[in-house]
This record gives sequence, C-alpha cells and structure tokens, in this order.
Amino acid sequence: METKKREHILLTLFLSTLKLSTFTFGGGYVIVPLMRSLFVEKLKWIEKEEMLDIIAIAQSAPGPIAVNTSVLVGYKMKGIIGALVTLFGTILPPMIILTIISSLYTLISENKVIEQLLLGMRVGVAAVILHAVYVMAKNVVVMKKVLPVIIMVISFILSYVIKVNILYILIIMATVGVAHYIYQKKKEKV
Repeated sequence: METKKREHILLTLFLSTLKLSTFTFGGGYVIVPLMRSLFVEKLKWIEKEEMLDIIAIAQSAPGPIAVNTSVLVGYKMKGIIGALVTLFGTILPPMIILTIISSLYTLISENKVIEQLLLGMRVGVAAVILHAVYVMAKNVVVMKKVLPVIIMVISFILSYVIKVNILYILIIMATVGVAHYIYQKKKEKV
C-alpha cells in the first residue's frame, strides 16, 4: 500500500510539473503562482507559509526560479527522488518546445501573426506576474508579522527607487532574517 501511495505522489508530482511547464508561458514568475495554487490550495500538500519559504529559497538560488521551486517542492514531498521527478517534469517541455522552435526559427521569425501572438502573450504574462506579486505580498501582510513586511518594503525601495543591485539586497535581507531567527530562538530559551 505504501509503495502505491508513493508512486501515486511521484506520478502526481511529475504530471503536475509537466503540465504546468508545458502550458505556461512567461517563465518562472508565471509558473510559481500556479504551483502555489496547485500544491497549497488544491492538493493541500504544503502550507502557505512553507510555500513562501520555498519560493524565497528558489529565488535566491542560482538557476531558473520555476526549476528551483519545483525541485524544492519535489524534495519536500519525496526527498531526492521527488526532486528528480519534478526536475524532469519541469525541464522536459521547454527542451522539446525550444528544439522544435529553433528548428523552425527561420520560418517563423518574420511571421506577423506569430509576432502579434507573442505580443499578446507578453501582456497576459504581465498580468499573471502582477497577480502573483499581489498574492504573495498579501500572504506576507496577513501573517501579521512586522519584520517580513518591513523587509518587503525596504527591499522594494532599495531595488526600485534607489536601484541597489539585487544581490546586495538578498545578502542584506538574508542576514537580517537569519539574525532575527537566532534572536527569536535565544528569546524562546529564556
């Protein structure tokens, strides 16, 4: 019975990431909210706060955010084998699609219909990204913890207004987060 359940979860992980990766255009910032919706809201495998942590780790790790997020979700659910299954499910569709497109590039590069299709997709992608930002920001504010909200606001100001390199912002805010965590643990022991 346990083997069947394990295989079912692995199959669900593979098919879910395969489907999301196949039918989602716009990159990781579009796929990630859909993963959150699937794994948090529909399947209820991951808690909201834990998914926010997974997304934060995926963003700060090198590589595409969609791949990083799917690997972390797979690892959380089924360890190394789960990570490998979700990795394969996530990278297989883009590899196939890019192979096909690159072989047809000369035929479609000057096509006005394809050009307009891609322009329309960009608008849709922008809307999905804005929705993702709204949902993730709302989840941070709803947690009723002051530090994440302060980090979010300061990070936005540093990045958008002052134009500080995002790498420096990540290092600073990660340091603040770790220091806060250590402080909280010491405070709990007292």
